[in-house]
Amino acid sequence: MSKLLFKETSYKIIGACMEVHKELGKGFAEIVYGDALEIELKKQQLSYEREVMFNITYKNVKLPHYYIADFLINQKIILEIKAIESLTSSHVKQTLNYLAASKLHLGLLVNFGEDSLSYKRVVL
Repeated sequence: MSKLLFKETSYKIIGACMEVHKELGKGFAEIVYGDALEIELKKQQLSYEREVMFNITYKNVKLPHYYIADFLINQKIILEIKAIESLTSSHVKQTLNYLAASKLHLGLLVNFGEDSLSYKRVVL
C-alpha cells in the first residue's frame, strides 16, 4: 500500500473545505468560497498564501503569462477551488499543468458547486 503524500495536511484542508460547504452550501461564486476558506485555514493553523503567481517557462524562456494558484498551503500543496456543476478530466489536467509549472507534487482540486463537496487529489 502506498503512502499518501502530505496526508495529515491534506485531511485538514479537505476538512476546512467541508466546513465551508456545510455552512454555505452550493451556489456562491468561487471567490466567496475562497474568502470563507481563509477563515477555516486559519482555524486549522495552516500556513497559506492566496493567489500565488507561478511563472511558466518554455525551452528555458519565461513566458509573459503565468499561472495563479488559488491557494498555496504550507509551501507544498496547491489548492484549486471551483464552484461549478461538476469536475471534469480537463480540470484534473489543468491542475497537473499547474503542478508542473509550480514544481510541486500535490494538488487538491475542490468543487463547492455540487450538493456535496467533491474533491480530487492530483499527484504529479
